[in-house]
Amino acid sequence: MKHWQSFKYKHLFFLLLSIIVSIILYKNHTLNALMLNLENLGYVGVFITGILFVSAFTVITSIVIILGLASKLSPLEIGVIGGLGAVVGDLTIFRFIRNDLIEEITPIYKRLGGNHITRIANKKYCRWLLPIIGAIIIASPFPDEIGVGLMGLSKMKTYQFIIISFILNTIGIYLIASTYLLFKH
Repeated sequence: MKHWQSFKYKHLFFLLLSIIVSIILYKNHTLNALMLNLENLGYVGVFITGILFVSAFTVITSIVIILGLASKLSPLEIGVIGGLGAVVGDLTIFRFIRNDLIEEITPIYKRLGGNHITRIANKKYCRWLLPIIGAIIIASPFPDEIGVGLMGLSKMKTYQFIIISFILNTIGIYLIASTYLLFKH
């Protein structure tokens, strides 16, 4: 246990482990069938689907679930409740990147001679550009990890991130749920 506490790259290890576990779970057909049954859980299923909406490994499944939920619930309900779930997922990624992962990666980055990206990121135009690019990625149906990462690298306050994440994910999920209404006839 002492060795683990002194291990310098715990968060990097957990990131790699979570990617490996996600790939294994994604290829598990039983788990995919279980996730597709989330639409039977009503609002709780919408919330969980919102959490799934932010990950590269579960975004496609969550879109399918959202379309299934749109046959039972209004797109606005799906958007708002799914947006709340997506905030939980995004905030987890945001806090992990901002508080832990950056701390571990920075010494590795500096040892490899990287200061040019830091200089560019500290430029005035990049301070407002990173969150804008991140917001565009979050609003799109693309997985949020890159967008959240860009926002985590900026000096954005957590409450600002929560508000932006909620608004953008709510709009994105609402638009996906609304497409069901276009094609239902």
